[in-house]
Amino acid sequence: MSVKKEASGRRLVQVEVEVPGTPEEVWQAIATGPGISSWFVPTEFEERDGKPVAVKLNFGPGMESRSVVTAWDPPRKFAVQGEGWGGSPPIADEWSVEARAGGICVVRVVHSLFASTDDWDNQLDSLEKGWPAIFRILRRYLETFKGMECSAMQFVSFSSDSETKAWEKLGGELGLLKVAEGQKWSTPDGFPRMTGVSLGHGMHAKTVLLRLDTPVPGTAYIGVFLGGGMVQAYVAIYLYGANAKAAVERDEPTWQAWMGKRFPMPSEPSKTE
Repeated sequence: MSVKKEASGRRLVQVEVEVPGTPEEVWQAIATGPGISSWFVPTEFEERDGKPVAVKLNFGPGMESRSVVTAWDPPRKFAVQGEGWGGSPPIADEWSVEARAGGICVVRVVHSLFASTDDWDNQLDSLEKGWPAIFRILRRYLETFKGMECSAMQFVSFSSDSETKAWEKLGGELGLLKVAEGQKWSTPDGFPRMTGVSLGHGMHAKTVLLRLDTPVPGTAYIGVFLGGGMVQAYVAIYLYGANAKAAVERDEPTWQAWMGKRFPMPSEPSKTE
């Protein structure tokens, strides 16, 4: 854990990534609803008099968050503050874009909160550990799909199984358990047709990132995560280009039905590994 602690009581973590593009292009990807939705989760900006005043992120059913915009300086920086998760103090997020030579920019995010104890450091630690995999999707978006229309599918459910058993079910039924980085992959029979190549693990060994070739080019992030005392099963599929919307409209109901059947919402939390 690399939570920095200041004398004022401010605790923070910082994560950054190099991405291709001009500051203006990168700003469109990290500071607009359609941009963020193309590599993270469904996002909307609330505006007043033409200026953003709040950001809404949809992490799944019952997991929407709203943060108030506290700074707005395009294409360099914006900041928001929202309610913490699980009763934590309010969390402030500051996003910045820094131009580098060679058509490269550094995207940096700083998460911070004020606390007099270590009770909430694990939340900051989880944010720090989660971003590198997500930033790989952002970098791939800017490298390959910049400016293209994105249609995404996001499926989130919870399992009463252990993290290991949930991944054996999710990854096993999708044929992902033995697919090494660089190997080709395709959905097994009974799933919508999808092919691609493994980009390796995401946040940890029970997650995987995929470069998708069909039904249309894109990226997928599939895995299980511990959170709130339960195991979350997660499938995010980002498709790009003129045919992406039709592919989502065709395939989304099948994916949703499968997730609902294989990972029905448990009636109450149970212990995990």
